[in-house]
Amino acid sequence: MSTDAIVLLKNDHKEVRKLFRQFEKAGDDDTERKGQLVSKIIELLTIHTYIENEVMYPEVRTLLPDIEDDILESYEEHHVADVLCMELFAMNPDNDRFDAKTTVLIESVEHHIEEEEGEWFPKVREALGRKQLGELGERMLAARQKAPHSPAQPSALKKTIDAVIK
Repeated sequence: MSTDAIVLLKNDHKEVRKLFRQFEKAGDDDTERKGQLVSKIIELLTIHTYIENEVMYPEVRTLLPDIEDDILESYEEHHVADVLCMELFAMNPDNDRFDAKTTVLIESVEHHIEEEEGEWFPKVREALGRKQLGELGERMLAARQKAPHSPAQPSALKKTIDAVIK
């Protein structure tokens, strides 16, 4: 398995997009399945945003000041996703706003992924090179081991609060 930071993040993106498609294909009245899918989406996004916020973004922000605006926007997009995940985590799948809120989360995250993969990942790859991306990926894998799996865990709550006050 590659430890290239961008490869790791793109793999996460692929996995969460697969769950998005499954949610979109689920029947209108299949609330149990939708609830299971959203629980898994929340878990994956909680882990993913944690490792990006704790490892990838600070490192890239330091090494590539030219894309700082992109990084700051990404922090804000993560914050929006975190808030939606927290709301969905507390919401019953048969709530009449559950599907709508999940759809907004999907649209927001899809936009975020497109910007990362299309705009600033190529700049990061060009500037950092294989060795640095491998080292960064190793640090991300280590962070994944301690990452929260639920938006209600203290480290996930801290990340959400930090986004508001920093």
